[in-house]
Amino acid sequence: MENRSHALMTGFFTIALLVAAVMVGLWLNRDKVEWVPYQIATTQSIPGLNPQAAVRYRGLEVGKVDEITFDPTTSGRILIRLSVDPEAPVTTTTFASLGYQGVTGIAFIQLDDDKTGSPLLKTDQERVAVIPLRPGFLDQLEKRGLVILEKTEELMTRADNLLSPENQKTMLAAFENVSKTAEAYAEIPRQLEPTLARLPQLTRQAEQSMASFNELSNSATSMTRNFDQLATTLQAPDGPIARLNTTVDRVGGSLEAVTSDLELQTLPHLVAMTDEARTSLRAVRRTATSLTDRPQSILFGAPDGEPGPGEPGFSAPTK
Repeated sequence: MENRSHALMTGFFTIALLVAAVMVGLWLNRDKVEWVPYQIATTQSIPGLNPQAAVRYRGLEVGKVDEITFDPTTSGRILIRLSVDPEAPVTTTTFASLGYQGVTGIAFIQLDDDKTGSPLLKTDQERVAVIPLRPGFLDQLEKRGLVILEKTEELMTRADNLLSPENQKTMLAAFENVSKTAEAYAEIPRQLEPTLARLPQLTRQAEQSMASFNELSNSATSMTRNFDQLATTLQAPDGPIARLNTTVDRVGGSLEAVTSDLELQTLPHLVAMTDEARTSLRAVRRTATSLTDRPQSILFGAPDGEPGPGEPGFSAPTK
């Protein structure tokens, strides 16, 4: 009996010791930090995120995920409750995104800030502040991957259209035209060979022409000098031009004398002769007009004129 009671007491003591050790361990490992509540409301997918996941601010662990629930007021929206260290600088410009640990796929909440020095975001148990959730790297990669796939599909469709039988025929025809053009260009040097062979002769002729031109220029220069000498001789005080001016002055005086004689003697006779010629022309015109009106007057003579008032045979006109 004594052995049994001793064994029972030993068992109770061992169990009590284990319970006491567990209680001491829990007391030593109790959470002494007063966490600050924050909340994330999002309609995005959050793959790999579980309760008790870490919350990190720019890589430093500052809290954990308390719970993940659906919003009862809005269909399709997810609420993520966070507990964050009060010393973490969560401000009004702080935003959250999903991060992933290595290749395990375990997600965590990554906090970051657009602007340093913004005011702190106030929160409490009654009014929990909301931190916006932005698309993470994988979300952006997924969206851009879909866009890339759509573009790739569009490019493949265009490539199929480009390689259609009709376009293949067109491209083959274009290649044939290019080949023909290359052959035509290859014939150009052969056609230019005679011209290139004549280039030395043309060069010699050009040199001869330049020599002739230089001789002509020298001749023109000497002629210019002779013209300058001739102009100097002509413009000399006793030169031909001065003598010609003297002769012209003399001729001008003689012409003035002749002109005055014409005005005083010859012009009055010309005026009288002009008046007589004008009178004769008027008489000839009247005769021509009379002959036109009465051609019989050449045989019978001119008709008698009508009697005037007081003459025999006069009769007064009647209305």
